[in-house]
Amino acid sequence: MTNSPRLPRWIYVPAAVGAIFVVLPLVAMVAKVDWPQFGSLISSPSSMAALTLSLKTSLASTVLCVLFGVPLALVLARSTGSVARIVRPLILLPLVLPPVVGGIALLYAFGRLGLVGRYLEAAGVHIAFTTVAVVLAQTFVSLPFLVISLEGAARTAGTDFEVVAATLGASPGTVWWRVTLPLLGPGLVSGAVLAFARSLGEFGATLTFAGSRQGVTRTLPLEIYLQRESDADAAVALSVLLVAVAAVVVVGLGSRRLRVGGWT
Repeated sequence: MTNSPRLPRWIYVPAAVGAIFVVLPLVAMVAKVDWPQFGSLISSPSSMAALTLSLKTSLASTVLCVLFGVPLALVLARSTGSVARIVRPLILLPLVLPPVVGGIALLYAFGRLGLVGRYLEAAGVHIAFTTVAVVLAQTFVSLPFLVISLEGAARTAGTDFEVVAATLGASPGTVWWRVTLPLLGPGLVSGAVLAFARSLGEFGATLTFAGSRQGVTRTLPLEIYLQRESDADAAVALSVLLVAVAAVVVVGLGSRRLRVGGWT
């Protein structure tokens, strides 16, 4: 019995409406592009600088999400106490916060007069309105995506294999590297892809916390926003470019996840 049960026919109607609702605006945007001039519209120095900065900062923020998100997700998945029940909603809060609010929170934490920033400033470390601020803003909004994806994978995998490995004499470190981490592989890939895509499209927190300095903090979404006021054709072309880059990452890595190692 490998066939899935058939769905009722009526369910395809709202499903189609939902798909059209998402796809139609993208199709309309693609149709609006001045394709004969597309190359020149996206190849200005400011646009290329913004795209390069977005890719670099998104990659850096994804690395930070993996570095801190994997242990955090595993701790939340394995903990059942009241502390975990309190911490989990706080970690996932950026999922529902307006990005501008996140930017303000980061500013009051790491800004020149912020809770931590004042001490960093005294030590000569400047964060707000720098490239580092862009990475922190992207990490702040992206980390919950990785945590929620990886925590679900950890709960699904369970602890049976880890218990067996420990019973056979494996140290906690060996269990982590040889058993736990491979089991979390599919969830880690999914979470990292989501985190990268979210970082690539981050706007509000970046603008509030890092500003819009060309070549320093002006990522591609900020460049699109500025171009919208001065050159609508360039803004549409850059929007399509951003969608294309995000689609390549999500579809490409998602397909690889399905093929490599028999992941499903």
